[in-house]
Amino acid sequence: MTTSVAPPAARSNERIDYATTLSPATKKLVLAGVMMALFLAALDQTIVATAMPRIVTELSGVELFAWTSTSYLLASTTMVPIYGKLSDTFGRKTIILTGIGIFILGSVLCGFAGSMLQLVFFRGVQGLGGAAITSTAFAIPADLFVPAERARYQGIFGTVFGVASILGPLLGGALTDGVGWRWVFFINLPLSAIAVAFIVAKMPRLHSGLFTKVDWLGALTLILATVPFLLTLRGDMTLEALASPKVLGMLALSLVGLILFILVERRNPNAIIPFFLFKNRVFTLVILTSVCVGASFFAALLFLSLFSVHALGASARAAGTAMMPLTAALVMTSLLTARIVSRTGRYKIVIVVGLSLLCVALFLLGTISVHTTLWQIGLYTFVFGCGMGPTLPMLTLSIQNAVPRELVGTATAGRQFFAQLGQALGGAVFGVIFVVVLAREEAHALGLGKTAEEASRLAYAGAAAGVYHVALPVAVCALVLALLTQELPLNQGKPNTTQK
Repeated sequence: MTTSVAPPAARSNERIDYATTLSPATKKLVLAGVMMALFLAALDQTIVATAMPRIVTELSGVELFAWTSTSYLLASTTMVPIYGKLSDTFGRKTIILTGIGIFILGSVLCGFAGSMLQLVFFRGVQGLGGAAITSTAFAIPADLFVPAERARYQGIFGTVFGVASILGPLLGGALTDGVGWRWVFFINLPLSAIAVAFIVAKMPRLHSGLFTKVDWLGALTLILATVPFLLTLRGDMTLEALASPKVLGMLALSLVGLILFILVERRNPNAIIPFFLFKNRVFTLVILTSVCVGASFFAALLFLSLFSVHALGASARAAGTAMMPLTAALVMTSLLTARIVSRTGRYKIVIVVGLSLLCVALFLLGTISVHTTLWQIGLYTFVFGCGMGPTLPMLTLSIQNAVPRELVGTATAGRQFFAQLGQALGGAVFGVIFVVVLAREEAHALGLGKTAEEASRLAYAGAAAGVYHVALPVAVCALVLALLTQELPLNQGKPNTTQK
Protein backbone atom coordinates (compact mmCIF):
# COMPACT_ATOMS: atom_id res chain seq x y z
CA MET A 1 0.00 0.00 0.00
CA THR A 2 1.32 3.44 -0.92
CA THR A 3 0.38 6.60 0.93
CA SER A 4 1.18 10.15 -0.02
CA VAL A 5 2.61 12.55 2.53
CA ALA A 6 2.05 16.11 1.44
CA PRO A 7 1.70 19.46 3.19
CA PRO A 8 -1.63 21.15 3.78
CA ALA A 9 -2.84 23.47 1.09
CA ALA A 10 -1.24 26.90 1.18
CA ARG A 11 -1.05 29.91 -1.06
CA SER A 12 2.08 29.38 -3.15
CA ASN A 13 3.98 30.60 -6.17
CA GLU A 14 5.70 28.41 -8.70
CA ARG A 15 9.06 27.38 -7.31
CA ILE A 16 12.16 28.06 -9.37
CA ASP A 17 14.11 24.88 -10.07
CA TYR A 18 17.55 26.17 -9.07
CA ALA A 19 19.12 22.76 -9.71
CA THR A 20 18.59 23.20 -13.46
CA THR A 21 18.59 26.99 -13.89
CA LEU A 22 21.88 27.84 -12.13
CA SER A 23 25.18 27.21 -13.88
CA PRO A 24 27.78 24.90 -12.25
CA ALA A 25 30.12 27.88 -11.75
CA THR A 26 27.43 29.84 -9.89
CA LYS A 27 26.60 26.83 -7.72
CA LYS A 28 30.26 26.47 -6.75
CA LEU A 29 30.52 30.13 -5.76
CA VAL A 30 27.31 29.89 -3.72
CA LEU A 31 28.61 26.79 -1.96
CA ALA A 32 31.94 28.51 -1.25
CA GLY A 33 30.14 31.34 0.55
CA VAL A 34 27.86 28.98 2.46
CA MET A 35 30.77 26.74 3.50
CA MET A 36 32.68 29.79 4.73
CA ALA A 37 29.67 30.81 6.84
CA LEU A 38 29.34 27.27 8.17
CA PHE A 39 33.06 27.17 8.92
CA LEU A 40 32.60 30.43 10.82
CA ALA A 41 30.01 28.86 13.14
CA ALA A 42 31.92 25.57 13.50
CA LEU A 43 35.27 27.23 14.21
CA ASP A 44 33.79 29.41 16.94
CA GLN A 45 33.09 26.45 19.22
CA THR A 46 36.65 25.11 19.26
CA ILE A 47 38.52 28.39 19.07
CA VAL A 48 36.64 29.86 22.05
CA ALA A 49 37.11 26.71 24.16
CA THR A 50 40.88 27.08 23.81
CA ALA A 51 40.81 30.69 25.01
CA MET A 52 38.42 30.17 27.95
CA PRO A 53 41.07 29.60 30.67
CA ARG A 54 42.67 32.98 29.82
CA ILE A 55 39.25 34.66 29.60
CA VAL A 56 38.21 33.35 33.03
CA THR A 57 41.49 34.56 34.54
CA GLU A 58 41.14 38.07 33.10
CA LEU A 59 37.41 38.63 33.59
CA SER A 60 37.07 36.58 36.81
CA GLY A 61 33.85 34.71 37.50
CA VAL A 62 34.85 31.06 37.19
CA GLU A 63 31.39 30.15 38.51
CA LEU A 64 29.99 31.33 35.15
CA PHE A 65 32.45 29.29 33.10
CA ALA A 66 29.94 26.59 32.09
CA TRP A 67 27.35 29.20 31.17
CA THR A 68 29.47 30.55 28.31
CA SER A 69 28.73 27.35 26.39
CA THR A 70 25.29 26.76 27.90
CA SER A 71 23.95 30.12 26.73
CA TYR A 72 25.16 29.42 23.19
CA LEU A 73 23.61 25.93 23.26
CA LEU A 74 20.29 27.23 24.59
CA ALA A 75 19.97 29.86 21.88
CA SER A 76 21.19 27.75 18.99
CA THR A 77 19.26 24.56 19.76
CA THR A 78 15.98 26.33 20.45
CA MET A 79 16.10 28.47 17.32
CA VAL A 80 17.18 25.80 14.80
CA PRO A 81 13.67 24.53 13.89
CA ILE A 82 12.32 28.09 13.86
CA TYR A 83 14.97 29.24 11.39
CA GLY A 84 14.37 26.12 9.32
CA LYS A 85 10.73 27.06 8.89
CA LEU A 86 11.58 30.71 8.24
CA SER A 87 14.05 29.71 5.51
CA ASP A 88 11.29 27.78 3.75
CA THR A 89 9.04 30.83 4.02
CA PHE A 90 11.39 33.75 3.26
CA GLY A 91 14.22 32.02 1.39
CA ARG A 92 17.64 30.66 2.44
CA LYS A 93 19.53 33.79 1.39
CA THR A 94 17.56 36.08 3.69
CA ILE A 95 17.92 33.81 6.71
CA ILE A 96 21.62 32.96 6.32
CA LEU A 97 22.56 36.62 5.85
CA THR A 98 20.48 37.51 8.89
CA GLY A 99 22.24 34.76 10.82
CA ILE A 100 25.68 35.98 9.80
CA GLY A 101 24.73 39.52 10.83
CA ILE A 102 23.52 38.40 14.28
CA PHE A 103 26.56 36.15 14.71
CA ILE A 104 28.95 39.01 13.91
CA LEU A 105 27.10 41.35 16.28
CA GLY A 106 27.49 38.75 19.02
CA SER A 107 31.17 38.25 18.16
CA VAL A 108 31.93 41.98 18.39
CA LEU A 109 30.06 42.24 21.69
CA CYS A 110 31.94 39.20 23.06
CA GLY A 111 35.23 40.80 22.01
CA PHE A 112 34.41 43.93 24.02
CA ALA A 113 32.92 42.06 27.02
CA GLY A 114 34.00 43.56 30.33
CA SER A 115 32.73 40.78 32.61
CA MET A 116 31.86 37.10 32.52
CA LEU A 117 28.17 37.95 32.86
CA GLN A 118 28.33 40.10 29.74
CA LEU A 119 30.21 37.36 27.91
CA VAL A 120 27.54 34.79 28.82
CA PHE A 121 24.79 37.05 27.43
CA PHE A 122 26.72 37.90 24.26
CA ARG A 123 27.50 34.21 23.63
CA GLY A 124 23.75 33.71 23.59
CA VAL A 125 23.52 36.35 20.84
CA GLN A 126 26.16 34.41 18.90
CA GLY A 127 24.06 31.27 19.35
CA LEU A 128 21.05 32.99 17.80
CA GLY A 129 23.11 33.74 14.70
CA GLY A 130 24.84 30.38 14.61
CA ALA A 131 21.50 28.56 14.57
CA ALA A 132 20.43 30.44 11.43
CA ILE A 133 23.72 29.64 9.70
CA THR A 134 23.81 25.90 10.43
CA SER A 135 20.10 25.20 9.92
CA THR A 136 20.12 26.97 6.55
CA ALA A 137 23.51 25.79 5.27
CA PHE A 138 22.64 22.08 5.27
CA ALA A 139 19.40 22.74 3.39
CA ILE A 140 21.06 24.68 0.55
CA PRO A 141 22.52 21.64 -1.31
CA ALA A 142 18.95 20.37 -1.61
CA ASP A 143 18.04 23.60 -3.43
CA LEU A 144 21.03 23.55 -5.76
CA PHE A 145 21.25 19.88 -6.72
CA VAL A 146 18.95 17.02 -7.59
CA PRO A 147 18.94 14.18 -5.01
CA ALA A 148 21.41 12.03 -6.94
CA GLU A 149 24.03 14.83 -6.79
CA ARG A 150 23.45 15.99 -3.21
CA ALA A 151 25.41 13.25 -1.47
CA ARG A 152 28.75 14.59 -2.68
CA TYR A 153 28.09 18.07 -1.36
CA GLN A 154 26.57 16.94 1.93
CA GLY A 155 29.80 15.02 2.48
CA ILE A 156 31.88 18.13 1.77
CA PHE A 157 29.79 20.13 4.22
CA GLY A 158 30.38 17.48 6.86
CA THR A 159 34.15 17.91 6.56
CA VAL A 160 33.86 21.58 7.51
CA PHE A 161 33.35 20.61 11.15
CA GLY A 162 36.30 18.25 11.04
CA VAL A 163 38.62 20.92 9.65
CA ALA A 164 37.32 23.43 12.20
CA SER A 165 38.01 21.02 15.05
CA ILE A 166 41.65 20.82 13.93
CA LEU A 167 42.27 24.50 13.19
CA GLY A 168 40.22 25.87 16.09
CA PRO A 169 42.53 24.89 18.97
CA LEU A 170 45.65 25.87 16.99
CA LEU A 171 44.29 29.26 15.93
CA GLY A 172 42.74 29.89 19.34
CA GLY A 173 46.00 29.21 21.12
CA ALA A 174 48.00 31.38 18.70
CA LEU A 175 45.63 34.33 18.99
CA THR A 176 45.32 34.08 22.77
CA ASP A 177 49.07 33.92 23.32
CA GLY A 178 49.76 36.51 20.62
CA VAL A 179 47.36 39.43 20.21
CA GLY A 180 45.02 38.45 23.05
CA TRP A 181 41.88 36.40 23.65
CA ARG A 182 39.51 39.08 22.33
CA TRP A 183 40.73 38.29 18.82
CA VAL A 184 39.23 34.79 18.94
CA PHE A 185 35.97 36.73 18.48
CA PHE A 186 37.21 39.54 16.23
CA ILE A 187 38.66 36.98 13.76
CA ASN A 188 35.07 36.27 12.75
CA LEU A 189 34.79 39.67 11.04
CA PRO A 190 37.09 39.08 8.04
CA LEU A 191 35.84 35.50 7.65
CA SER A 192 32.23 36.67 7.60
CA ALA A 193 33.05 39.40 5.07
CA ILE A 194 34.25 36.74 2.62
CA ALA A 195 31.12 34.65 3.16
CA VAL A 196 28.80 37.64 2.74
CA ALA A 197 30.56 38.73 -0.46
CA PHE A 198 30.00 35.34 -2.11
CA ILE A 199 26.42 35.01 -0.89
CA VAL A 200 25.30 38.53 -1.82
CA ALA A 201 26.96 38.39 -5.22
CA LYS A 202 25.90 34.94 -6.41
CA MET A 203 23.20 33.34 -4.25
CA PRO A 204 19.60 33.67 -5.47
CA ARG A 205 16.79 33.89 -2.97
CA LEU A 206 16.43 30.08 -2.82
CA HIS A 207 12.77 30.32 -1.93
CA SER A 208 10.65 27.19 -1.47
CA GLY A 209 7.68 28.65 -3.33
CA LEU A 210 5.52 28.15 -0.23
CA PHE A 211 4.07 31.31 1.32
CA THR A 212 2.82 30.86 4.89
CA LYS A 213 2.24 32.95 7.97
CA VAL A 214 4.93 33.01 10.64
CA ASP A 215 3.84 30.79 13.53
CA TRP A 216 4.94 33.02 16.40
CA LEU A 217 2.75 31.25 18.97
CA GLY A 218 4.28 27.92 17.99
CA ALA A 219 7.77 29.43 18.26
CA LEU A 220 6.99 30.78 21.74
CA THR A 221 5.67 27.45 23.02
CA LEU A 222 8.66 25.63 21.50
CA ILE A 223 11.00 27.96 23.40
CA LEU A 224 9.00 27.33 26.58
CA ALA A 225 9.33 23.57 26.07
CA THR A 226 13.02 23.57 25.10
CA VAL A 227 14.82 26.13 27.28
CA PRO A 228 13.86 24.76 30.75
CA PHE A 229 14.59 21.23 29.51
CA LEU A 230 18.06 22.16 28.29
CA LEU A 231 18.78 24.04 31.51
CA THR A 232 18.24 20.83 33.46
CA LEU A 233 20.71 19.01 31.20
CA ARG A 234 23.69 21.29 31.80
CA GLY A 235 26.95 19.40 31.99
CA ASP A 236 27.84 20.80 35.43
CA MET A 237 24.69 19.43 37.09
CA THR A 238 25.30 16.97 39.94
CA LEU A 239 23.08 13.97 40.73
CA GLU A 240 21.66 15.76 43.76
CA ALA A 241 20.97 18.89 41.71
CA LEU A 242 19.06 16.90 39.10
CA ALA A 243 16.66 15.71 41.82
CA SER A 244 16.23 19.15 43.40
CA PRO A 245 12.85 20.95 43.50
CA LYS A 246 14.27 23.67 41.24
CA VAL A 247 15.19 21.23 38.49
CA LEU A 248 11.95 19.27 38.85
CA GLY A 249 10.09 22.57 38.57
CA MET A 250 11.92 23.39 35.31
CA LEU A 251 11.08 19.95 33.95
CA ALA A 252 7.43 20.53 34.85
CA LEU A 253 7.54 23.90 33.08
CA SER A 254 9.09 22.22 30.04
CA LEU A 255 6.33 19.60 30.05
CA VAL A 256 3.69 22.34 30.15
CA GLY A 257 5.44 24.02 27.21
CA LEU A 258 5.50 20.73 25.29
CA ILE A 259 1.78 20.15 25.85
CA LEU A 260 0.98 23.70 24.73
CA PHE A 261 3.23 23.27 21.69
CA ILE A 262 1.41 20.10 20.67
CA LEU A 263 -2.00 21.71 21.15
CA VAL A 264 -1.00 24.79 19.14
CA GLU A 265 0.79 22.94 16.33
CA ARG A 266 -1.40 19.89 15.93
CA ARG A 267 -3.85 21.51 13.52
CA ASN A 268 -1.79 24.51 12.46
CA PRO A 269 -1.10 24.55 8.69
CA ASN A 270 1.89 26.86 9.33
CA ALA A 271 3.43 24.83 12.16
CA ILE A 272 7.15 25.22 13.02
CA ILE A 273 7.47 21.42 12.90
CA PRO A 274 4.46 20.18 10.89
CA PHE A 275 3.00 17.15 12.63
CA PHE A 276 2.00 15.53 9.35
CA LEU A 277 5.72 14.97 8.70
CA PHE A 278 5.74 12.40 11.49
CA LYS A 279 3.33 10.33 9.42
CA ASN A 280 6.25 9.96 7.04
CA ARG A 281 7.96 6.80 8.31
CA VAL A 282 11.36 7.76 6.91
CA PHE A 283 11.25 11.19 8.56
CA THR A 284 10.30 9.74 11.95
CA LEU A 285 12.90 6.97 11.89
CA VAL A 286 15.69 9.34 10.81
CA ILE A 287 14.73 11.73 13.63
CA LEU A 288 14.92 8.92 16.19
CA THR A 289 18.21 7.71 14.72
CA SER A 290 19.62 11.25 14.96
CA VAL A 291 18.75 11.44 18.67
CA CYS A 292 20.62 8.19 19.36
CA VAL A 293 23.60 9.15 17.20
CA GLY A 294 23.80 12.58 18.84
CA ALA A 295 23.92 11.04 22.30
CA SER A 296 26.56 8.47 21.30
CA PHE A 297 28.76 11.02 19.55
CA PHE A 298 28.74 13.35 22.53
CA ALA A 299 29.67 10.51 24.89
CA ALA A 300 32.84 9.77 22.92
CA LEU A 301 33.98 13.37 22.78
CA LEU A 302 33.11 14.30 26.36
CA PHE A 303 34.86 11.63 28.38
CA LEU A 304 37.90 10.46 26.40
CA SER A 305 40.02 13.46 27.33
CA LEU A 306 39.14 13.02 31.01
CA PHE A 307 40.16 9.37 30.79
CA SER A 308 43.44 10.11 29.00
CA VAL A 309 44.50 12.80 31.47
CA HIS A 310 43.32 11.33 34.78
CA ALA A 311 43.57 7.57 34.16
CA LEU A 312 46.58 7.40 31.86
CA GLY A 313 48.40 10.49 33.16
CA ALA A 314 48.69 12.03 29.71
CA SER A 315 49.18 15.74 29.15
CA ALA A 316 46.34 17.83 27.74
CA ARG A 317 48.22 18.10 24.43
CA ALA A 318 48.76 14.33 24.24
CA ALA A 319 45.09 13.72 25.07
CA GLY A 320 44.08 16.08 22.28
CA THR A 321 46.47 14.40 19.85
CA ALA A 322 44.87 11.02 20.62
CA MET A 323 41.57 12.44 19.33
CA MET A 324 43.06 13.56 16.01
CA PRO A 325 42.48 10.18 14.27
CA LEU A 326 38.74 10.64 14.89
CA THR A 327 38.74 13.91 12.96
CA ALA A 328 40.92 12.52 10.18
CA ALA A 329 38.71 9.46 9.76
CA LEU A 330 35.54 11.56 9.84
CA VAL A 331 36.78 13.86 7.08
CA MET A 332 38.15 11.09 4.84
CA THR A 333 35.18 8.74 5.10
CA SER A 334 32.69 11.57 4.71
CA LEU A 335 34.24 12.58 1.39
CA LEU A 336 34.81 9.01 0.17
CA THR A 337 31.34 7.68 0.92
CA ALA A 338 29.73 10.84 -0.47
CA ARG A 339 31.33 10.13 -3.85
CA ILE A 340 30.25 6.49 -3.68
CA VAL A 341 26.64 7.42 -2.93
CA SER A 342 26.69 10.07 -5.65
CA ARG A 343 27.67 7.41 -8.20
CA THR A 344 25.54 4.51 -6.98
CA GLY A 345 22.50 6.26 -5.49
CA ARG A 346 22.60 3.81 -2.54
CA TYR A 347 22.87 5.51 0.81
CA LYS A 348 21.17 3.16 3.29
CA ILE A 349 24.05 0.67 3.19
CA VAL A 350 26.45 3.54 3.94
CA ILE A 351 24.43 4.54 7.03
CA VAL A 352 24.17 0.92 8.21
CA VAL A 353 27.90 0.26 7.79
CA GLY A 354 28.71 3.57 9.50
CA LEU A 355 26.51 2.78 12.50
CA SER A 356 27.96 -0.74 12.67
CA LEU A 357 31.45 0.75 12.93
CA LEU A 358 30.15 3.14 15.58
CA CYS A 359 28.95 0.15 17.62
CA VAL A 360 32.33 -1.59 17.19
CA ALA A 361 34.14 1.56 18.33
CA LEU A 362 31.97 1.92 21.45
CA PHE A 363 32.54 -1.75 22.26
CA LEU A 364 36.30 -1.20 22.01
CA LEU A 365 36.09 1.94 24.12
CA GLY A 366 34.20 -0.08 26.74
CA THR A 367 37.37 -2.19 27.23
CA ILE A 368 39.62 0.72 28.24
CA SER A 369 41.55 0.50 31.50
CA VAL A 370 44.61 1.98 33.18
CA HIS A 371 46.69 -0.31 30.96
CA THR A 372 45.30 1.16 27.73
CA THR A 373 47.78 3.17 25.66
CA LEU A 374 47.22 6.40 23.77
CA TRP A 375 47.93 4.47 20.56
CA GLN A 376 44.96 2.25 21.34
CA ILE A 377 42.81 5.31 22.03
CA GLY A 378 43.86 6.70 18.66
CA LEU A 379 42.88 3.42 16.96
CA TYR A 380 39.51 3.27 18.70
CA THR A 381 38.70 6.88 17.86
CA PHE A 382 39.73 6.26 14.25
CA VAL A 383 37.13 3.48 14.03
CA PHE A 384 34.63 5.82 15.68
CA GLY A 385 35.36 8.51 13.09
CA CYS A 386 34.97 5.96 10.26
CA GLY A 387 31.49 5.32 11.60
CA MET A 388 30.43 8.93 12.11
CA GLY A 389 31.87 10.28 8.85
CA PRO A 390 29.44 8.48 6.52
CA THR A 391 26.48 8.54 8.93
CA LEU A 392 25.95 12.24 9.61
CA PRO A 393 25.71 13.59 6.03
CA MET A 394 23.75 10.58 4.80
CA LEU A 395 21.11 11.00 7.52
CA THR A 396 20.63 14.56 6.27
CA LEU A 397 20.43 13.32 2.68
CA SER A 398 17.92 10.64 3.68
CA ILE A 399 15.52 13.03 5.39
CA GLN A 400 15.74 15.61 2.60
CA ASN A 401 14.96 12.94 0.04
CA ALA A 402 11.85 11.84 1.96
CA VAL A 403 9.94 15.14 2.22
CA PRO A 404 8.36 17.58 -0.24
CA ARG A 405 11.00 20.01 -1.47
CA GLU A 406 9.14 23.05 -0.12
CA LEU A 407 9.71 21.59 3.38
CA VAL A 408 13.38 20.64 2.99
CA GLY A 409 14.52 23.46 5.28
CA THR A 410 12.02 22.50 7.97
CA ALA A 411 12.96 18.81 7.80
CA THR A 412 16.72 19.46 7.77
CA ALA A 413 16.47 21.81 10.75
CA GLY A 414 14.23 19.31 12.53
CA ARG A 415 16.87 16.60 12.23
CA GLN A 416 19.52 18.98 13.53
CA PHE A 417 17.27 20.06 16.41
CA PHE A 418 16.63 16.52 17.61
CA ALA A 419 20.30 15.56 17.16
CA GLN A 420 21.28 18.45 19.44
CA LEU A 421 18.64 17.42 21.96
CA GLY A 422 20.19 13.96 21.86
CA GLN A 423 23.60 15.46 22.57
CA ALA A 424 22.24 17.42 25.53
CA LEU A 425 20.37 14.42 26.89
CA GLY A 426 23.36 12.15 26.37
CA GLY A 427 25.69 14.61 28.08
CA ALA A 428 23.43 14.78 31.13
CA VAL A 429 22.70 11.04 31.45
CA PHE A 430 26.25 9.92 30.74
CA GLY A 431 27.55 12.64 33.05
CA VAL A 432 25.47 11.29 35.94
CA ILE A 433 26.63 7.74 35.16
CA PHE A 434 30.25 8.91 35.09
CA VAL A 435 30.00 10.66 38.47
CA VAL A 436 28.21 7.74 40.17
CA VAL A 437 30.63 5.11 38.86
CA LEU A 438 33.63 7.33 39.62
CA ALA A 439 32.65 7.62 43.31
CA ARG A 440 31.89 3.90 43.57
CA GLU A 441 35.12 2.77 41.90
CA GLU A 442 37.27 5.13 43.93
CA ALA A 443 35.73 3.94 47.21
CA HIS A 444 36.24 0.31 46.14
CA ALA A 445 39.89 0.89 45.22
CA LEU A 446 40.63 2.67 48.49
CA GLY A 447 38.98 -0.21 50.33
CA LEU A 448 41.44 -2.56 48.65
CA GLY A 449 44.35 -0.58 50.05
CA LYS A 450 45.27 1.36 46.91
CA THR A 451 46.94 4.75 47.24
CA ALA A 452 44.87 7.86 46.53
CA GLU A 453 46.60 8.32 43.16
CA GLU A 454 46.06 4.68 42.14
CA ALA A 455 42.46 4.80 43.29
CA SER A 456 41.85 7.94 41.26
CA ARG A 457 43.31 6.41 38.10
CA LEU A 458 41.29 3.22 38.51
CA ALA A 459 38.14 5.20 39.22
CA TYR A 460 38.44 7.38 36.11
CA ALA A 461 39.12 4.32 33.96
CA GLY A 462 36.13 2.45 35.37
CA ALA A 463 33.84 5.47 35.06
CA ALA A 464 34.77 6.13 31.42
CA ALA A 465 34.35 2.45 30.50
CA GLY A 466 30.99 2.46 32.29
CA VAL A 467 29.79 5.33 30.09
CA TYR A 468 30.68 3.42 26.92
CA HIS A 469 28.93 0.31 28.21
CA VAL A 470 25.71 2.34 28.33
CA ALA A 471 26.40 4.25 25.10
CA LEU A 472 26.75 0.99 23.12
CA PRO A 473 23.06 -0.03 23.44
CA VAL A 474 22.09 3.48 22.36
CA ALA A 475 24.19 3.09 19.20
CA VAL A 476 22.68 -0.36 18.61
CA CYS A 477 19.23 1.26 18.76
CA ALA A 478 20.36 3.72 16.09
CA LEU A 479 21.54 0.81 13.93
CA VAL A 480 18.22 -1.03 14.29
CA LEU A 481 16.29 2.14 13.41
CA ALA A 482 18.47 2.61 10.32
CA LEU A 483 17.80 -0.96 9.21
CA LEU A 484 14.06 -0.29 9.49
CA THR A 485 14.29 2.89 7.43
CA GLN A 486 13.23 2.61 3.80
CA GLU A 487 15.70 3.71 1.15
CA LEU A 488 14.04 5.99 -1.40
CA PRO A 489 15.68 6.32 -4.82
CA LEU A 490 17.91 9.34 -5.48
CA ASN A 491 17.73 9.34 -9.27
CA GLN A 492 14.85 11.83 -9.41
CA GLY A 493 14.73 15.55 -9.97
CA LYS A 494 12.72 16.18 -6.84
CA PRO A 495 12.42 14.62 -3.40
CA ASN A 496 10.13 11.72 -2.89
CA THR A 497 6.75 12.29 -1.28
CA THR A 498 5.63 8.70 -1.22
CA GLN A 499 6.63 5.67 0.76
CA LYS A 500 5.39 2.23 1.47
